[in-house]
Amino acid sequence: EALQCPTILYNGYGEHRIEGIGDKHIPWVHNVKNSDMAIGVDDEAAMALTRLFNEEAGLEYLSSVGVDDATIEHLPLMGISGAANLLSAIKVAKHYEMTEKDVVMTVATDSMEMYGSRLAELTEDRGSFDATDAAVAFNRYLLGTGLDHVHELGYYDRKRIHNLKYYTWVEQQGKTYEEIQAQWYDDDYWTSIQAMADPIDELIGAFNERVASQ
Repeated sequence: EALQCPTILYNGYGEHRIEGIGDKHIPWVHNVKNSDMAIGVDDEAAMALTRLFNEEAGLEYLSSVGVDDATIEHLPLMGISGAANLLSAIKVAKHYEMTEKDVVMTVATDSMEMYGSRLAELTEDRGSFDATDAAVAFNRYLLGTGLDHVHELGYYDRKRIHNLKYYTWVEQQGKTYEEIQAQWYDDDYWTSIQAMADPIDELIGAFNERVASQ
């Protein structure tokens, strides 16, 4: 999550620039009992990587340090929250002292197709992104990512985070006490939701068709 709004990590709140993620609450669909770590990522790091991966000077710098053309070509598939996920994955690998024998998988949750205006805003606010900026972003935020704001979750850490759902979803959004308890104690709760994927997809398809016809 964004370090500027560390709800999971520190029970905190605030404003941040990593678009597309929930904040100031624990999402109802988050299986907290299955979460191993809480990680805070500085939104400045995510924005710097966004420029590194999409500005001409950034791509040229990456090529100069040996990043292959195929990887560079696909970097725009990673948007702002995708960059944050990448940084989280690096922190996980460093925390567990992983090596080339290990694999960490993360998700590029969005592409830069949605965020072209953000690059324009950054250029207007900070000026053009040059080779020096690219070198700083690469070395400070990729190579330099450390173990700050990383917490490995124990059983009661997870339960504490899960319990925060109560104030948003039971008290304010009409979810029941029984269901929030089931999320924690019923081993079949989350797998039963996965079994609903096909009916949910059908409902989404029907909704999209209705919207398209309007």
